[in-house]
Amino acid sequence: MSTNPTHDEALAWIALLRAPGLGAAATRRLVEGAGSAQLALGRAMRDESMAAPTREALQAHDAAQRAADLGWLEQPGNHLILFGSSDYPALLRDIPNAPAALFVSGDPAHLWSPQIAIVGARSATPSGLGNARAFARAFAMAGNVVTSGLAEGIDGAAHAAALDAGGTTIAVLGTGPDVVYPRQHRELAQRIAAHGALVSEFAPGTVGKPENFPRRNRIIAGLSLGTLVIEAGLNSGSLITARLAAEQGREVFALPGSIHSPLARGCHKLIRDGATLVETAEEVIEPLRAMGARLADHLRTCLAGDVAAAGAARPPASTQARDPDYVRLLASIDHQPAALDELASRTGLGVAALSSMLLVLELEGLVIAADGSRYALAS
Repeated sequence: MSTNPTHDEALAWIALLRAPGLGAAATRRLVEGAGSAQLALGRAMRDESMAAPTREALQAHDAAQRAADLGWLEQPGNHLILFGSSDYPALLRDIPNAPAALFVSGDPAHLWSPQIAIVGARSATPSGLGNARAFARAFAMAGNVVTSGLAEGIDGAAHAAALDAGGTTIAVLGTGPDVVYPRQHRELAQRIAAHGALVSEFAPGTVGKPENFPRRNRIIAGLSLGTLVIEAGLNSGSLITARLAAEQGREVFALPGSIHSPLARGCHKLIRDGATLVETAEEVIEPLRAMGARLADHLRTCLAGDVAAAGAARPPASTQARDPDYVRLLASIDHQPAALDELASRTGLGVAALSSMLLVLELEGLVIAADGSRYALAS
């Protein structure tokens, strides 16, 4: 699947994304007003009303920087997904201050799969790490993508367990897509890019800064149907992710712990504030099935224009009265899991259209993602 804009347009987008002080909403407005990122960049560089640091940063996107950015874009598996693109995940598009663009290393089709976020303490206990592995493994085996932030502790354990179970995982970064933090997760990041995706709204080369990680957290929450918190102190960044998930209308779950453990206090606070106390993975999966069904109509509305443009008509509400493309897709799926490319070959439909159609079918319980990237009929 090709998601990248033309080289010149992509480089103009990256220059705008690098500029301090613009922000996601302002960047989108600039590009929409000008009609293209290249025109927006030219206007912004000449706009004397723009803050000096912003204008200077735009002017500093020199030949060396452009060559480095182009080098990243041209590497296999790297993608720049723009807010207005049909490949931009619909759930994330719906959140306040959605990123203007996403840098993705890996397969961007995974961003359309049903995701469950697992977050928690960096200094997790052995018990907490064990719980993260167990829940991630169960989510992956149920066909869900496990999404987290690649941090030490709970995040890393969840990513690794999902991969070890043969599933898919997405890591949302507080750095550029080519900067791994913490460094000890380099090998894990490579595995994620090969069997899932690394996602960032920060341009290549961006190092980790404290202010970047709350911005990352809103993306973790925004991509996911629900967020599970496993061990968190009262000042944990995981509580930020949980709060953002709740504000976005997503489900929040928390594991209880010992009243004597500081790492249980954040989870207990979430439970007091309305998060669902859970003890098993099924207690997370089952409510999200119901939530997925409620979201299906909303997702159809969000996807209708994109799917039509990609060659697939908007599905009707009734699963018995689907349009011909959905009938053809369902006829091409059986109980033997098939990869997305294989389904594209069977149906003649584009990968972008198939990704969105399969998401609707998953949310309605008709199709399962058997290992996160292969699809079969639900039993």
